[in-house]
Amino acid sequence: MDKKVKKTEGAKFVRYFGPVLDALRGLGGSGTPSEVTTTIAKMLEIPEVEQNELLKSGTPRLANQIAWARNYLKLEGYIDSAKKGVWVLTEAGRKAKLSETEARKVFLKWVAIHQEARQKKKLSVDQEEALESSTAESYQDYREELLTILKKLPPSGFEELCQTLLRYAGFDSVVVTGRSGDGGIDGHGILKINPLISLKVLFQSKRYDKVVGPSHIREFQGTIGGRADKGIIITTGSFSVEAKKEAIRDGASPIELVDSEKLIDLFEEYQIGLKPKTVYEIDRQFFESYASGEHYASRSEPKDKIEKQTLNKAL
Repeated sequence: MDKKVKKTEGAKFVRYFGPVLDALRGLGGSGTPSEVTTTIAKMLEIPEVEQNELLKSGTPRLANQIAWARNYLKLEGYIDSAKKGVWVLTEAGRKAKLSETEARKVFLKWVAIHQEARQKKKLSVDQEEALESSTAESYQDYREELLTILKKLPPSGFEELCQTLLRYAGFDSVVVTGRSGDGGIDGHGILKINPLISLKVLFQSKRYDKVVGPSHIREFQGTIGGRADKGIIITTGSFSVEAKKEAIRDGASPIELVDSEKLIDLFEEYQIGLKPKTVYEIDRQFFESYASGEHYASRSEPKDKIEKQTLNKAL
């Protein structure tokens, strides 16, 4: 079988094209990536074991596949992402109902478009293979590179970096307590809601490659007790489905969960250690008319200049 055919057949994220649209409709036409993923997991009754499965990079496989599905739906004009971190259905997206067969047609359409674009640009073999790899489930980009850097930081360095992140997010009096043995609390800060209301928040910062389970959440809730209004756990790993449920359980101290995906999103939002880069793509069609001389042929010269040229020839 042809190599490219194998790749398109292996694009398992295509199965989520229709469910992403259905999930967004159920959420009122818009939703965050987390909301969409949670909704799809419930709709399709995806086992928790599968929901907790990670890629080598530490990214949840399910969320990664759904994100790739969203990319193609955006190309097709079904999803608008004008606001970062929020997926919004377009008018076409609200009406679209995609079966797996129809979803694969959309996918193959854009694969063909990208292949044609590569051929026009006459890319080298290495460049073409690099672009084709974008359809793979696991991909390398600056997000994964940043996550790798974060995982390699020493515990104290990661704690201080989380302290910086919280300050960017609007926290005051952020203090890192370090390894004080204070029930796993790595620091605390004050979040000012408005001039009259502020919340005391305790936080944990964990460089994990694994999935954080509900027992860890319960331990942190017990530590918080009446000492703070809220808790935050920041990790380079991910949280299990049960951990997410425990974090918002009635009667328990509320815990905000920041996994690797949300952590990188925050670094992007506040541009912490990231430099925005503008990339331009050449509009080759724009230059074609200049290359063929069409502009010169169609250009009309001023009347007085034409008359002067005619007079010179007569003389």
